[in-house]
Amino acid sequence: MRTSPGGPRAWLRAHPLIGDSALALVLAGLSIWTAVLAGTGDPSAGYGPFRTPDALSAGLITLACLPVAARRLRPLTMICLAEIPQIALAALAYDGGLSRLASLVLVYTVATHRGLALSLVAAAASTFSHLAEVVAGGGREGWLQQTFAVVVTLTVWVVGRSVRLRRVYLAELVDRAERLERARDADTRAARAEERSRIARELHDVVAHHVSVMTVQAAAARKVLDTRPEAAKDALLAIEEMGRTAMREMRGIVGVLRTDAEAGEVAELAPQPGMGDLPGLVDQMREAGLRAQLWVEGERRELPPGIDLAAYRLVQEALTNSLRHAGPAARAWVTVRHDPGELTVQVEDNGIGANGRLARGSDDRPGHGLVGIRERVALYGGILRIGPRQGGGFEVRARFPLEDSHR
Repeated sequence: MRTSPGGPRAWLRAHPLIGDSALALVLAGLSIWTAVLAGTGDPSAGYGPFRTPDALSAGLITLACLPVAARRLRPLTMICLAEIPQIALAALAYDGGLSRLASLVLVYTVATHRGLALSLVAAAASTFSHLAEVVAGGGREGWLQQTFAVVVTLTVWVVGRSVRLRRVYLAELVDRAERLERARDADTRAARAEERSRIARELHDVVAHHVSVMTVQAAAARKVLDTRPEAAKDALLAIEEMGRTAMREMRGIVGVLRTDAEAGEVAELAPQPGMGDLPGLVDQMREAGLRAQLWVEGERRELPPGIDLAAYRLVQEALTNSLRHAGPAARAWVTVRHDPGELTVQVEDNGIGANGRLARGSDDRPGHGLVGIRERVALYGGILRIGPRQGGGFEVRARFPLEDSHR
């Protein structure tokens, strides 16, 4: 049967002085009773019986047992107080009954609640008391009995130390488990924050690129709607296709965050774009009105997935900013160079972006897109340069280190 949280045991643990006081009274009563049963005969009989118990012996037995009541407060002091009446009982030839149990309880208490040094002092004090009783009693109980008492005392001390070490070990295990739990929670929070940051960058790249292209196309359609309706129609079709592409990519990114129960269906997970998709990206920018060109230099190689996506997003963000800020007559160049052990990606334009609008949002704060680019490039140990271009315009240049597969 389990003990309820508010049961007697819990109450006694919360009030140890009451329980220990009751234990001291029980030990005193049992010791006086056993001393009365054994106390007969003449004290001059050498190894014979003890003196008849009287009020003095009862008082001494009580004094030997009462320190148990304060055993949790000052157990070492209580041992010293308990041993003095024991020596007096031996000197006056009184039988102490079970009063020696009080000393054992106190030795056990010191061994379980105090350090090694104090517990050794307690064991030594109890052993010295046994020797003193032999001397004070004139060898009445004999060395054999006192030796047995010393062995029992040391055994109780060893058991108490074992209990203390086990408690310390269990407390260390609990503390270690709590530390591991806190570390795991911290790692989980950090992983979630990193994942949220990654998803935010992906969403920004997708939304900013496609919405920027759609905005430019809508502006172009508005300008030619009355004079060139066919051109306006083509622009609207491009906006429609761009919107569908944006929705498809957003579902692919957000879908990984939704469980089957929340989504009701399996999310559409499309492959992440990479450097192989740059021709299509450049074509989209041309359709949106930015005169963009793509050059690929060197021997193409298979890139690590992370670098492949990071380089693609860099080009996408740079071209999107050129479309938004470089001006209507601007041109852009994308250069991808594959060198041994390195990938270089460079996006330039000759527009009015050199005044710094490429690197800042409309509210004059650093744009999230370029912040995301910096994080992506730094994540893979790359070097990034963003700034004005010689001769006018703006430049975004990144170098990614690669492992040379020919080594």
